[in-house]
Amino acid sequence: MIGVGILGFAHGHVNAYCDEWKTADYGVKVLAAWDHDAQRLETACTTYDLQGYADAVHVVERSDIQAVVIASETSRHAELAELAAAHGKAIILQKPMALTLAEADRIVAAVQEHQVPFTLAWQMRTDPQNIQMKEWLESGELGQIFMVRRRHGLPVGLDADFANSWHVDPAANRDIWADDSAHPTDFIHWLLGAPDSVTAEIRSMYNPRIPMDNGIAVYRYADGPIAEVSCSFTCTSAQNTTEIIGELGTIVQNYGDATSCNVPRPDDGAGLMKYTAATGVWTASDIATPANHGIRIRGLAKPLAEFLRGERAPIATAEEGRTSLRMVLASYVSSEEGRRVQLSDPKIENV
Repeated sequence: MIGVGILGFAHGHVNAYCDEWKTADYGVKVLAAWDHDAQRLETACTTYDLQGYADAVHVVERSDIQAVVIASETSRHAELAELAAAHGKAIILQKPMALTLAEADRIVAAVQEHQVPFTLAWQMRTDPQNIQMKEWLESGELGQIFMVRRRHGLPVGLDADFANSWHVDPAANRDIWADDSAHPTDFIHWLLGAPDSVTAEIRSMYNPRIPMDNGIAVYRYADGPIAEVSCSFTCTSAQNTTEIIGELGTIVQNYGDATSCNVPRPDDGAGLMKYTAATGVWTASDIATPANHGIRIRGLAKPLAEFLRGERAPIATAEEGRTSLRMVLASYVSSEEGRRVQLSDPKIENV
């Protein structure tokens, strides 16, 4: 049995993992927790029957804890990762990886110095439909890939109360674009590798207290496709999520994010389909779309447990997380300066 400590309950996804690990036999048991927010810590400890600590060091000092999940505010990720790595604990880190590349570098350095197992908690990399799309793409059956488009949205920007959350506190988490465009940006990275450059437009369009609520980033690959990340965080509903356009066919996915999955669907059509010129027909995948997006989030608990048990590789390494963060931060430089930005641009270091 792998003993786990939770370092922060700010990011709500960690509650889904705790629920799953408590009710299913994954060989993982959550034993203890820390949070700087005393009320949040008390609630979590009562809910999951955990030993709570006022200092994170007391969690990582326990010999019966082999791993930690870091789900604090993003601004605390680097210090907590350094603490856990120094005590030899395996690390699961919530997104975004860090506020800045300098903080991401600290995490990478700590993992490398202490040689601890590490993974980012990206549910999009473990989603069965996403894995199927990646397999179709890599099989070559679509021929040359020309364009990839990933739409991703949430309605949180329309909720006035969300302006009071840590997710849009510049000191804790930058803003909503940094917070949640991280998902589709990492999806593009996972699917296609690191791009050469990005051109982006990111704007604050609704509530000034929830800035950067709409944006589009276009990633350019020198010898590959054009990839678009389109995010609206003032989006009440949607349907299409992913389009992959190739020389010999097309992949279409619907209902792949919360905005599309959690609202009533117009029909019972397949969530994932592929068209190939060879067959001349659309073929639906037999991988069902979950009833709601929360099921996808809970679904990450099993692969995370498999990682902790040494049965699978990291979902994303620290180095991969740093690259995905660089892709997000580069979009800020492009939007602010109105130009295409190379991923090697030194200005990204100062965002």
